[in-house]
Amino acid sequence: MTDQTIATPTRLAGVRFQRVGKLYHFDCSNMPDLVIGDHVIVETMRGQQMGQIAAFYDPEEGRTDYKPILRLATPRDLLLKQTWEDKQLETLIECREMAANLGGYEQCKFLAAQYSYDGAMLTILYSTEDTKLNINRLKNALSGRFPARVDLRQVGPRDVAKLIGGMGACGIPRCCSTFLTDFSPISIKMAKMQGISLNPSEITGMCGRLRCCLVYEYEQYVEARKLLPKRNKRVRTPQGEGKVLDVHPLQDAVTVLVDEIRYLVQREDLVPLDELEAFEKKAKGGCARHESGGCDCGAMHGKAAKTEGDEDDAEDWDAGESWE
Repeated sequence: MTDQTIATPTRLAGVRFQRVGKLYHFDCSNMPDLVIGDHVIVETMRGQQMGQIAAFYDPEEGRTDYKPILRLATPRDLLLKQTWEDKQLETLIECREMAANLGGYEQCKFLAAQYSYDGAMLTILYSTEDTKLNINRLKNALSGRFPARVDLRQVGPRDVAKLIGGMGACGIPRCCSTFLTDFSPISIKMAKMQGISLNPSEITGMCGRLRCCLVYEYEQYVEARKLLPKRNKRVRTPQGEGKVLDVHPLQDAVTVLVDEIRYLVQREDLVPLDELEAFEKKAKGGCARHESGGCDCGAMHGKAAKTEGDEDDAEDWDAGESWE
């Protein structure tokens, strides 16, 4: 019965190992009394680790490879965790001294030393751009110095900024150090879509990579632009016919040049002239497929719409025709 419960979980717990870190899913079907905030012991690829319950989930259908939570953390486990965390700074300093004595690690930056809750494993986080760096010499030296199993892990620029912390260009603590648990792919296209200057100082974060916040409003801009005409499109406005100079997605409006005067026009007041003229031309051409009888190409609809006047055509187009 126990094996069947593990093989087909009915409840999952999201466990976080760092204050601002990813959530990992574990089977907690056999522990119904768990609540958010509880500390638990789980088995990972890096041995037994202590994490904190952050959320509960329903398991994905058909997936059964979740590892079970081993047990609740005891007061002794929590005391051990605090004891080893207090030694992390001292260990990091000693690691830097050993690297300096060995030599050859001048281009390597050692960022943090992290013990497992029981001190059985020591992880040293470092960053470097030296692709030929031999880290094994230092690993062997550390293994001989500390009783724990030593692991050296290289991290990228974004993780470096997350570990160091500090203030962002916006004047508040960095997103990666406060709430971002994962880094999303970011591209220059996102900055272009939002009309942000491509000046490196405007779009580059403290880590030297594109700012994480470029992705926050990107989808909203994409959806808003689908409903607005592109630049240089000919449109009809209450002020007359003109050309679109700029698009303002968040205002649901565009800047239109009419007789050398700029106007900010809302989307509901716009009529796409290029598309409207193409529609009228197609309607006047008649139906090549159905010379008699019914028509499924839109020509008869176009002729009927024309008899009702240009104003009705404008309303049809304004009702949701694509600007693409």
